[in-house]
Amino acid sequence: MDVLHFLNSDIPMWPSSPRALVPSSKPKSSDNPTVVITSPPDDAAIIESASSVVRKFYQGINSRDLVSVETLIAENCVYEDLIFPRPFVGRQAILEFFMKFIDAISTDLQFAIDDISKEDTSAIGVTWHLEWKGKYFPFSKGCSFYRLEVVNGQRQIVYGRDSVEPAIKPGETALVAIRGVAWLLQKFPNLVDWL
Repeated sequence: MDVLHFLNSDIPMWPSSPRALVPSSKPKSSDNPTVVITSPPDDAAIIESASSVVRKFYQGINSRDLVSVETLIAENCVYEDLIFPRPFVGRQAILEFFMKFIDAISTDLQFAIDDISKEDTSAIGVTWHLEWKGKYFPFSKGCSFYRLEVVNGQRQIVYGRDSVEPAIKPGETALVAIRGVAWLLQKFPNLVDWL
């Protein structure tokens, strides 16, 4: 299909810019097609990006503003912090956890985002560290994963998982432990039921 044939067709074009070119219903000459500028559908402009929601989540925790964080978390969200034995289930349980977290630490201790993915609208990865008055805080690196969905017209976190740098680093000892557990499972397969 050549360009003039495409411009004269009734197929809408939606480029990545907020304004789109679509063929006009006005009569056109074949040498100089006329186009009109229209806006994309309103729904596309209203819903916030997933990375923006996650950034607001960290900003709310840093500013101790759990009221702003509440609207970012879905009612049935599941939040796993891997230093705890069980996940926090539901918005209220998650907010209570963060209330205890911010009550336990100084306002001088803040999350700093090192990197955040931006391409996906439903899954976001974040690497971060903590800072004390703007300086790196030891043993505070972490990475998090968030899954988001549009709930009642607003993008919200429906699942989160945090993995934090351990204060004690076992190094190659961890490989020895994994090898030992794997050997036990090979010798005694029924042990897998106890895991």
